[in-house]
Amino acid sequence: MNPKIQKKYQIVMHICTAVGLIGSIIFFIYAYRAGILTSQEAMQEFLLPFGFWAALIFVLIQAVQVVIPILPGAVGCVIGVVMFGPWLGFLYNYIGICMGSIAAFLLAKMYGKPLLELIASPRLYKKYLGWLDRNQKNFDRLFAAAIFMPVAPDDFLCFLAGVTHMKLKKFTAIILLGKPLAIILYSLGLELVFQKVLGLLG
Repeated sequence: MNPKIQKKYQIVMHICTAVGLIGSIIFFIYAYRAGILTSQEAMQEFLLPFGFWAALIFVLIQAVQVVIPILPGAVGCVIGVVMFGPWLGFLYNYIGICMGSIAAFLLAKMYGKPLLELIASPRLYKKYLGWLDRNQKNFDRLFAAAIFMPVAPDDFLCFLAGVTHMKLKKFTAIILLGKPLAIILYSLGLELVFQKVLGLLG
């Protein structure tokens, strides 16, 4: 991989993440000042004019952010819960993240290790390619265990799985079964922190 191309790509990805994060902060500041965050009813009233499109756009953003880091995953989960409530927020997060994870897997199947080298830092690439080489036979089980744990770099692991012999059917089953726990922990745990912060702000 040409180091210059990789560096340019990394810069673009950092810019996308920064823009997404700044946009989220601006939204929360606006929503806080407008009183939208005072209750779930206020948020629902705000979203009412957007109808079905609000949920669809959010699901698509969550899917895209797995492949292109528009937002840190945890931030997206919190936004979903704040906007749609704990249950619908979880559902939309789940659908979007699963869609994005499957897309990442398929892209890696198509483009192979050069894609991983492009999207990952050299340190991350070497670390996980070395880990993959040492654990080829047990990769499926280790991957499933990692997906269940919300501390693993899930998005990159989905790309990594795409360069193995894992089939789409098995990958999809692992994602569908493994993602709910991590999403619940992110969504509800960080939403509690968010509500605490709002309480401190009065």
